[in-house]
Amino acid sequence: MIARCVCGSVEFEATGAPINCVACYCDDCQEGARQIEALPNAPLVRDPDGGTAYVLYRKDRVRCSRGTELLKNCKIRPKSDTNRVVATCCNSAMLLSFDDSKHWVDLYRSRIQGEVAPVQMRICTKFAPEGSKIPNDVPVYPGFSVRFIGKLLRARIAMLLGR
Repeated sequence: MIARCVCGSVEFEATGAPINCVACYCDDCQEGARQIEALPNAPLVRDPDGGTAYVLYRKDRVRCSRGTELLKNCKIRPKSDTNRVVATCCNSAMLLSFDDSKHWVDLYRSRIQGEVAPVQMRICTKFAPEGSKIPNDVPVYPGFSVRFIGKLLRARIAMLLGR
């Protein structure tokens, strides 16, 4: 799987199956998207309903294959563990990475080239912008669902077992 910035100068490769594909509506994802979208000529980050779609991969299965020097970490708060990684060449949001022990990265679904996994669930919908029409095409959860956490835990166990 390839994730590429709009101008093609930055590229990430991910191997294996993704952990999950979600659309998140939390306050932080909305604020992070607003900040990135405010950058000069930045492509849209949010979907029309206000959610931000991600494809989650184990951290050990994602690498930057081109343009590492063009990446910039953006934080919505100085002490946040979450980095919204932007390709500075065209201000494309590329992924979320974490300074703490999280074992995954969230690639922005809009950056994936070719066939992309469909959204499997919508999370943190209680924070959706007022008046949003959230599709009910997949399970919708007001917060982080047990199913979501379970998928993350299974991926962590697989990493620990070297699978």
